[in-house]
Order: sequence, then structure tokens, then C-alpha cells
Amino acid sequence: MADAYIVGAVRTATGKKKGRLSRIHPVDMGAMVVDALVDRTGIPVDAVDDVIFGVVMQIGSQASNLGRNVSMSSKLDLSVPGTTVDRQCGSSLQAIQFGAQAVMSGTQDVIISGGVEAMSTVEIGSNIRDGLEHGRGKPKGERLELQYPGIQFSQFDGAELLAEKYDISRKDLDAFGLLSHQRAAEATRKGYFKKEIVPIHIKLKDGKEDLHVLDEGIRADATLAGMESLKTLREGGVITAGTASQISDGAAAVMIANEKAVKQYNLQVRAKIHSLAVVGSDPVLMLEGPIPASQKVLAKAGLTIDDIDLYEVNEAFGSVPLAWAKALKADINKLNVNGGAQALGHPLGGTGAKLMTTLVHELERRGGRYGLIAICEGGGTANAMIIERMSSVIA
Repeated sequence: MADAYIVGAVRTATGKKKGRLSRIHPVDMGAMVVDALVDRTGIPVDAVDDVIFGVVMQIGSQASNLGRNVSMSSKLDLSVPGTTVDRQCGSSLQAIQFGAQAVMSGTQDVIISGGVEAMSTVEIGSNIRDGLEHGRGKPKGERLELQYPGIQFSQFDGAELLAEKYDISRKDLDAFGLLSHQRAAEATRKGYFKKEIVPIHIKLKDGKEDLHVLDEGIRADATLAGMESLKTLREGGVITAGTASQISDGAAAVMIANEKAVKQYNLQVRAKIHSLAVVGSDPVLMLEGPIPASQKVLAKAGLTIDDIDLYEVNEAFGSVPLAWAKALKADINKLNVNGGAQALGHPLGGTGAKLMTTLVHELERRGGRYGLIAICEGGGTANAMIIERMSSVIA
């Protein structure tokens, strides 16, 4: 079986809700990161075998096979197809997994995997509301109701249950939320994100044009007192708006190739996809999935958590990476070292590719070898992947 190599990884800087990216169509945003990959790798526009894009709210501007629309809107040749993936918050990480499997099998040689979510335009839960309002039904059918009677699956409830199970206090969460902003602010100040971010031309409310190059949600002036002053989202709970991910707009994409394509197009190998996993877990607790997914991917790789140089575990809520770190006995100093979704935002379908992009670039900056990424997902599933940094053209 062939190896799968990452030969390019880019993202937009995230925009906050109704912020600087809110006037850009999600298909156009996706096409912008695809174009950047084509430009940076120099690959011929007809050499990509497929575009696989993750998006969660497949309604309105994100409906009608967004992946194909992204391909058609980009520099790629019209012959390059496209398809769309929904694995909830892990959609674009699943897109990367599908891309890796395709090139590893040899059935395809080059895949662009990514994702996008314009949460300012297509609000979270809008597809479910549309179904209820127009008599199209709800996602929970009779058989699922029999297994989980009367239960409404909720990520907010899951975040609280996870904090309770792993003994994570409000104090722990506030400190970690603050750390996310501090790390993100420092990474921005030091220019760590510059290489991974694709500058986006935007039009402001006053009609003036600008270049969007900085993640919009970071609070460089965040304080612990400010975090502690926020009300909890649930009465008697521990999660606040400050320890939950930000509603965001954004896109990211990764180019994946096998050895044949790397040699044929003289592509620079950035990392090898070492091992991958996806698991199901309790849909009520919902957000615990990254723990068994990471355990599975480590076992498949023959590695321990101590072998991993950096971890990116999505901060859907602060309780997710904190519970993950406790369960795996992971070093917090290796976890989301440039901040996470509490500060940098969580553009649902684009987050997996966004985190992968940051992981690749940070491994390169630090000279690390192994990186692990894991994401919790609605319905109690989770993806995890281990990559190995490389820096060479395969001879």
C-alpha cells in the first residue's frame, strides 16, 4: 500500500460571527484556499483527481454539493470533480482521511481535502430548524428514539457531563480558556500563522477594501477576572461562553499525494499521514470520542502519547481537551500550543483542515517529528490522525 503525503496546507484567518468574512460566499472562500494550494505547489490544474470538502450545514449557500461547486469556482480544470462530507465538526478531518485512503489505495494520486463553514450566513442548526418548520421531520427517527427515549442529544449537555466525569472545575476551564487566548495572541504577535494563512481581499461595511490576514476572535486583552465574570451556559454548570468555541467563518485545505504524484510533479513533502482512526462513542456524553480515537490511532501507529511532539485537540468546549489530556496523561505544554477554538474560532466543517494546517506548520517551525490531531463530533463520533513531519522531495 502506498503512503499518503501532505504536500500543501493552507487556511484563511477565521472571521468572527457577522465579522470580516461574513460577506464572502462559502464556495468562494473554499475556492480561495484551493487556488492557494495550486499556486504554492505548482501542480497542473488538471492533475488533481478529486476535491473532498467538509461542510456541516448543507442548506442554502452550502447546499448542492459544495465540494463540486468549490472545484468549479477554483483554478482547477473543469474535469476535476468534487464531493461533500458531513461528519459534523470533524468533517474536513474526515475529508483528509478519505483523501489519504484514496491515494494510499492507488486508485487516485492527488486529492485536495478541506472544508468551509460560513456560520454568519448558514447558522448552526439551520438545516434542522428548516426540517421542523416545513414538516420535513427531525433527525431522530423511531428506532433511535427507542434506544434513547426522550433524550435530545446536546453538545452543551455533553460538555457539562464530560467536565463532571473527568472532575474538571470551573476554575480549570477559565484558566484554560484564558491560556487559549494568550497562546493565540502570542502566536499572532510572533507571526507563527503567517505562512499558513491565505490573505483574503474583503469589503468592509463602509465599502472600503481590506486584506484579512489575522484571526478575528482572539482577545489579546483577556484576563482571568474577565473569564470568571461570565455566566455559565447552563444553570449550575461550569461552561461559559469564554470556555466554548467561537462561532466563526473560515476555510482550509490540504493537498494529499502519493509517491507517484510526488515524483511526477516534483512536490515538496511536508508530512506523511502515519495512521488514522475514526470511532463511535456515547452520543449522550457525545464529546468523549477523541479519547478512544486517540488511543486507537496510537495503538495502530505503535506509539505512545510521550512519542508525540504536538497535539491539536479541538476546543469545541474547554472540557474536551482537558478531559482528553487527563485520560491520556498528555503533556499540557504540547496541547494546542498556539491556542485553540476558544480563541481562534471553530468554523465547523473547516476546522479539521484548519487544525491540520496549523499542526503541519508548527511541527516544521519547531522541528518536531510526530503530531496528533483529534476532534469530537456530533452524534458521539471522533476522528484522530497522526502525522510525521518530513521535509524532502522523494527521489
